[in-house]
Amino acid sequence: MTIVKQSLFPGGGSSPLCSLKTSLLTVAVLTFVSLFYLSLNSLRTSPPSPVVVTPIHVPQTFAKEDKTDNNDDDGTAPTTGEENYSDVYHSPESFRLNYAEMEKRFKVYIYPDGDPNTFYQTPRKVTGKYASEGYFFQNIRESRFRTLDPEEADLFFIPVSCHKMRGKGTSYENMTVIVQDYVDGLIAKYPYWNRTLGADHFFVTCHDVGVRAFEGSRLLIKNTIRVVCSPSYNVGFIPHKDVALPQVLQPFALPAGGNDVENRTTLGFWAGHRNSKIRVILARVWENDTELDISNNRINRATGHLVYQKRFYRTKFCICPGGSQVNSARITDSIHYGCIPVILSDYYDLPFNDILDWRKFAVVLRERDVYNLKQILKNIPQSEFVTLHNNLVKVQKHFQWNTPPVKFDAFHMIMYELWLRHHVIKY
Repeated sequence: MTIVKQSLFPGGGSSPLCSLKTSLLTVAVLTFVSLFYLSLNSLRTSPPSPVVVTPIHVPQTFAKEDKTDNNDDDGTAPTTGEENYSDVYHSPESFRLNYAEMEKRFKVYIYPDGDPNTFYQTPRKVTGKYASEGYFFQNIRESRFRTLDPEEADLFFIPVSCHKMRGKGTSYENMTVIVQDYVDGLIAKYPYWNRTLGADHFFVTCHDVGVRAFEGSRLLIKNTIRVVCSPSYNVGFIPHKDVALPQVLQPFALPAGGNDVENRTTLGFWAGHRNSKIRVILARVWENDTELDISNNRINRATGHLVYQKRFYRTKFCICPGGSQVNSARITDSIHYGCIPVILSDYYDLPFNDILDWRKFAVVLRERDVYNLKQILKNIPQSEFVTLHNNLVKVQKHFQWNTPPVKFDAFHMIMYELWLRHHVIKY
C-alpha cells in the first residue's frame, strides 16, 4: 500500500519560516543598494567651499628693552625705542623670539689658562683690518653671556689670538704647534672637551694666519665652531657649523652715511690692490670707464684728506671683489657709509647670511658677472636702489662694534649665531 504524505500546509506552499528568511534577505539587499547609491551620489557632489579666515596682519617690530631690562650690570649698553626690521630678515619673528631667549639663557665659559702677555686671552689691538677679533675678545668679557661656572656653560671659548702671534713675528709652523699644545693642555686639564669631542667649543680669528694655524689640528677643524673672517665654503668652511665673522675696519674715519640718495651721483666705485684674479679682471675691464669709478690702486693720501672714504658718500654701488681671501673690509665700509655693496666673490658665506636677506640691501653677483657689471647696475631702477639704500641703513648697526657691546650690534649678532649652534649632544 502506498502511503502519500499530505502537505501540512494547504496548497503545497513553502513554510512561513522560509518566507520570513526570504523577506529579510530582500530587505537587506535593498538597504545595501540604497546605501551604496547614496554614498556614490555624495562622492559625486562638490565639497563645500572652505571657510576663508582673513588673517590679522601684525607689523613685525623688535621692541627694544628699556634701561631697567637691558642693563643688568653686564656692561651691555641699554637701548630704547622700537624698530621695524621686517624688510631685511628672512624670518623676523623667529629672530625676535630666539634673540630674546638667547639674552635670557646663553652662557659661555672662557678658559682662563694661558699667559695674557703672550698669545692668549687678548689680541694685539682692537683697531685696523682685524679689529673684529680684538673687539670680540673684549666684548665677551664685558657681556652678560660670560659665566665663571663651566657647569652652566652652553659653549666654551678657546681664547687664542693668532693676530697677537703674528704681531710677535711667530712663524706659521710655530703658530700651529702653539695652538695644538694649548688645546691639548685644555683637554688634559678639563673634562668638558671630551663630553662632546669639542663640538661645544669655539675659537675666533679674523686673520687668515689664524685660520692656517688652527688647521694644524684636525679636531679643531672638524668638530669645533670656527668664527672666522674668511668663510670660504670651498676650502673647509662649514656653514651650518662655523660662523662668518664680519671684517670691520674700525674706528671708521667718518660718520655713517644714509638717507642721502640724492647726493649719490656716481654709479659704481672701487679702488684697491690687484691681489686676486677677480680684482685684476675688474681693473682691466673697467678702469677707463666714464661711469664706473675704478682705480687700479688705493687712492694716495697725498691727493687729499680722506678722499677714499668720501668717495663712498657720492656713490650708489660700491664694488666689493674678494682679495687674497673671499672676504673684504670694503663690504662693511660700504654698509657704514651708505653705499650699496656689490658682492663679487664666489664661495663667500656672507656674515649673518642665515639671518639677514642680503639681496634686500646688497647686490650679490657671481665673479663671471664682472664683464657685464655696468649694465647690471644700470638696469637697477631708481626705486629699487632707494629701497636697497633704506634697507642698508637698517642693518648698519649689525656691522658695528661697540664697547661695551650694544644690543643688535656685531658682537650680539655673532653671539646669536653661536646660540643657534649650541645644541650639541654631551656624552
